[in-house]
Amino acid sequence: MNPKTANLINSISLILMGIWGFIDVSSPTALIPTIFGILILICFFLSNKNEKLNKIFVHVAILLTILILFALIFTRLPKSIDDGGVGLIRVLIMIGTSIFSTVIFIKNFIDARRYKS
Repeated sequence: MNPKTANLINSISLILMGIWGFIDVSSPTALIPTIFGILILICFFLSNKNEKLNKIFVHVAILLTILILFALIFTRLPKSIDDGGVGLIRVLIMIGTSIFSTVIFIKNFIDARRYKS
């Protein structure tokens, strides 16, 4: 799988799970993953449009992915474990897609370095 597809899957997951969480709990903080998902999706579309800026948008996307991953793991996951239920499943889905996307990005960066040298 290529990084762009992983990026797209992650951004859609963050958007949908964030909206679902907002509808479920009516808390505006549930929209934070949605905002990150939209920003990552914007990076996805901009990296497809401009090949010169592709590297910059890819790095911004991975930075946003890592930021939301740490936020989900260290702030939201402990609360969701205590509460349990569907909220925990939503958080685990967002964490899973963010980890998947990060691993694909890192693998791609390593492969690019190998082919460069």
